[in-house]
Amino acid sequence: MPLLSHPNQKPVTLQLKRDLIRSIKRGHPWVYGEALRSLPPALPGSQAVLLDNRGGREIGRGFYDPDASIAMRVCSTRRSEPLDDGWAARRFERALALRRGLFDKDSSAYRLFNGEGDGLPGLVCDRYDKAAVLAFDGQAARSFWHPEGIAAWLADSLGLETVYERFRDGGGSPAPRLYGPALNMPVHFREHGVRFTADLERGQKTGFYLDQRENRKRVGGFAPGKRVLNLFGYSGAFSVYAGLNGAEHVTTLDAARPALDAARHHWSLNGLPEQRHELVRSDAFEFLLAAVETKSAWDLVIIDPPSLGASREAVPGAESAYITLISSGASLTTPGGILAVSSCTSRIGQDRFLALCQEGLSRARQTATVLGRYSLPPDHPVPLALPEFNYLKFVIMRVDG
Repeated sequence: MPLLSHPNQKPVTLQLKRDLIRSIKRGHPWVYGEALRSLPPALPGSQAVLLDNRGGREIGRGFYDPDASIAMRVCSTRRSEPLDDGWAARRFERALALRRGLFDKDSSAYRLFNGEGDGLPGLVCDRYDKAAVLAFDGQAARSFWHPEGIAAWLADSLGLETVYERFRDGGGSPAPRLYGPALNMPVHFREHGVRFTADLERGQKTGFYLDQRENRKRVGGFAPGKRVLNLFGYSGAFSVYAGLNGAEHVTTLDAARPALDAARHHWSLNGLPEQRHELVRSDAFEFLLAAVETKSAWDLVIIDPPSLGASREAVPGAESAYITLISSGASLTTPGGILAVSSCTSRIGQDRFLALCQEGLSRARQTATVLGRYSLPPDHPVPLALPEFNYLKFVIMRVDG
């Protein structure tokens, strides 16, 4: 079963025009087009050899995309290590070994491959019990890797029944299958023993937000006896953790009806009483504005919006939106209550997001104490040399009042 599409292909030769040798050797795998002397014509996903900017010595091998801002993704800096199926299999086994040490029978859904974090640039794989979903970061990554071969390898190594592929923009079409029979959707899985489902064909991301697993558990610990508001609730995972931890009442808000239907189902699936759960279909910003005007209040407020700024130009607007959300959320949190806020906007860093939290609290004329700052769970590893890969920020605060 091939794992790479063209392992014996003659690589394209690329050369740096700036001294980035130390950065690459330390583990930063991205080489932008502006850092190269030229961008020779080649098909996206072609194997490439990277030479230094001095004497033309080889410093890395990876794959090339002449049409992308990240022109090369470095897969290995060992000159004696060819990029072939043996190399890929060793990386796969290393990634699986990490997960075997992290999860037990109480969690059957997690990230198997986290792209650059596992030394597998552009390749993501999420497992949902007996199924998995592959996703590739762009056409170059998909052309470099061999999707069907990887799916067969996963099925053979893990006993999976079906492997799907998800695209960044699926256009509303169901995800194609790379291996095995079609499954009844949604599929069932467990997370810390909590029961959930995921639509692997049409759901957001690969079907579920696995990156918030540990943060859901943390927030649930603050819920006993509390009135909880879960904004941007999607399929209600934060709400279920709150309910299972003894929340007095939980309000789940989302703008999409299918998300609320899933939230209702997950609440029921875990045996929680319907009267302790309220579903609200609304735009979060409009809801917050009205709730502040009526002086509503909750003991635990969770704000977990989707990414608000994909480009550099969108960052100022995203920051303004976060400040508005945090300010409104603080105004709705009872004195001594808990405000949990999250950002998956990768262009806003950890320290900057904490500054936005401070600004939001100030606008609400509130003060707060940080109880915890968190990021990605260990099945989403991040290269030390690539901090921009660490997109998730999660801050839990006690609003002092």
